[in-house]
Amino acid sequence: MIREFYNQRRHETIVICLLLAAIILATFWDVQNYDFVFDDGVYVTSNTYVRQGLTGENIKWAMTTTDAGFWHPITWLSLFLDHDLYNLNAGGYHWTNLLFHMANSILLFLLLNRMTGAIYRSGFVAALFAVHPLHIESVAWISQRKDVLSTFFWMLTMWFYISYVKKQCISKYLIVICVFILGLLSKPMLVTLPFVLLLFDFWPLNRTLLFSNKNVAFLLIEKVPLILISIIIGIITFYSEQKAGAVITLESIPLGLRVTNAIITYAEYIKKMVWPQDLAVFYPYFNTLSASNVFLSVLILTVISSFVANEVKKRRYLAVGWLWYVGTLLPVIGIIQIGSHAMADRYTYIPLIGLFIMIAWGIPELLEHWRYKKIWLTGSTVMIILIFIICSRIQTQVWENGITLFSHAITVTKKNYLAQSNLGVALAEHQDYEGAIFHYKEALKVKPDYAAAHNNLGAALVQRGRSDEAIKHFRAALKSNPNYVSAQRHLADELLKKGDYQEAITFYYKVLHIEPDDPELYNNLGVALAGNKNFTLAARYFSTALRINPHYAEARNNLQTIKGISY
Repeated sequence: MIREFYNQRRHETIVICLLLAAIILATFWDVQNYDFVFDDGVYVTSNTYVRQGLTGENIKWAMTTTDAGFWHPITWLSLFLDHDLYNLNAGGYHWTNLLFHMANSILLFLLLNRMTGAIYRSGFVAALFAVHPLHIESVAWISQRKDVLSTFFWMLTMWFYISYVKKQCISKYLIVICVFILGLLSKPMLVTLPFVLLLFDFWPLNRTLLFSNKNVAFLLIEKVPLILISIIIGIITFYSEQKAGAVITLESIPLGLRVTNAIITYAEYIKKMVWPQDLAVFYPYFNTLSASNVFLSVLILTVISSFVANEVKKRRYLAVGWLWYVGTLLPVIGIIQIGSHAMADRYTYIPLIGLFIMIAWGIPELLEHWRYKKIWLTGSTVMIILIFIICSRIQTQVWENGITLFSHAITVTKKNYLAQSNLGVALAEHQDYEGAIFHYKEALKVKPDYAAAHNNLGAALVQRGRSDEAIKHFRAALKSNPNYVSAQRHLADELLKKGDYQEAITFYYKVLHIEPDDPELYNNLGVALAGNKNFTLAARYFSTALRINPHYAEARNNLQTIKGISY
C-alpha cells in the first residue's frame, strides 16, 4: 500500500514536471526567432570580450570587471559559452534563457513539494511562476541572463539547505555556501536569500518547533556566514553601480519621494500580478505622485499586513509568503535608487513566489468545507494558467525587436523619454534616420537634459548631413554629462571635418584615455595633429594605429603621406 502510494506520487511528480516544461515551451516558443534588444549590445553584440568567447584572458576579465554596473562573473562566463555555441545567433541565447527558466520552474515545484508534500499546491505555484506575464522580461531579454541564472542557483541553494536541515553537518553547510556564492556571482539579488531561509525555518520546515525560544537564536547564528557574504557582495554592487554612474543622488530624488514611490510600487506589483496590463520595459520616474495612489497603496499594504499578522499563528504560510514578497523586493524597491526607472517587471521574478504561495495554500483552505471544492479548484487552476499563457504569448511578441519593444512602451506609458530615445536608436539601426530624429526630439521634450538623446540625435543628424546641428547636440550631451565618451568622440569627429583641429585634438585625447586600444582613434588624432602642422606627433599616432591593426590601410596611407612632407 505504502509502495503504491509512493509510486503514484512519483508518477504525478514526473507528469507535473513535464506539464511545466510543456506550458513554458507553449508560452515562450517564439523567442527563438527574436533579435537582440536594448542592453544586449553591452552584454553581447558590442562586447569585445564576449565576442571572443571563453578564453583564459576573458575569464580573468570576467572575474574582475564591473562593466554594466555589476560584478557578476558567472553571468559573463555563461555568455562566453553561448557565444562559443551560437556566435551572434540571438535565438541560441534566447534558448539558454528559456532553459534556465524551465529549470527554475521545475526546481521550485520540487522544492515546495519536498518541503510540504502538497504536490498540487506546489505545482500551482510553479505554474504561476512559469507563465506569469511579469516574468517575460527576465526570460525574453537576453541581458537578463543574470536573472534566470542567479535564480537557478537560488533554487539549488534552497535544495541543498533542505538536505543540510535533514542531516546537519559541516560538509552539507559548505555546499550551501558554495552554491549561494555562485548565485551571488550571477546577480546580487540573492543577498536576501538568508532571510528567506529563516522564513522557511518558520514554515514549512517548522524548525522553530524543535527548539526552545532560547535556541531560536541558533537559526540566526547559523545564517551569519551567508549574511556576511551578502553584505560583502552588497558593498561591491553599490560600488560598481556608483562607478557606472547608476546610483541616483538624494538631490536628484529625495528620500521622501523614494519612500512614497516604494509604497506605490509594492502595491502596483500586486495589481500587475492579478491584472498584468500595460507592461513595459521601462517605467519613468515622476517627481510628483498622486495622493490618491499613495493613500490606496498604503491602505492595501496595511490591510494585507494586518490580516497576515492576525493569522500568523494559525497559517504560517501567509506570514512566510508576505515577508518573502516584501523582503526580497527591498533591495530593488528604490530606497537606494539605481537607474532612473520607477519600477521594473524583472524585479518580480523571485518576489512573486511569496504571493503565489499565499494564494496556493490560502484559497484551498478557504474553500475547505465546500462540497465542490475539488471541481472548482481544478477548473479555476486550468483557466488561470491558460489565461496567463495567452497573455504571456501576446506580451512576449513585444520583445521581437527594438522597434516593437519601445513602440509598445510608448503606447502604454506616459512621458517615457527613455523609450522614445531607444526607439530612435532602433530606427537608426534600420537606417530610418528621419524617424529616429523625430523620437529623439520627443525624448528631449520630456527630458531636455537627457545626454543620450542629445548624443544619438547628433549622430542621426550627421547621417543626414546636418553637421552644425549635430555639433550643438553633442555639446548639449557633454553639458549634461561631461564624461560622456561617445559624445566626446562624435564631437571630435565633426570638429575634425570642420577643420577645428585644436579642439578635436583635445577631445580625442580624452577619449583615448578611456579607449586606449582603438586604432581609428589614433588615426583620427593623427589627422588632427597633421592638420595642426604637428607632423612628428601625427606620424607617431599613425604608427600606433598600425601597430594595433597592421591591416589598417587608411593609417598606412596617412603615415606615408606624412613621411613625404618636409618638416
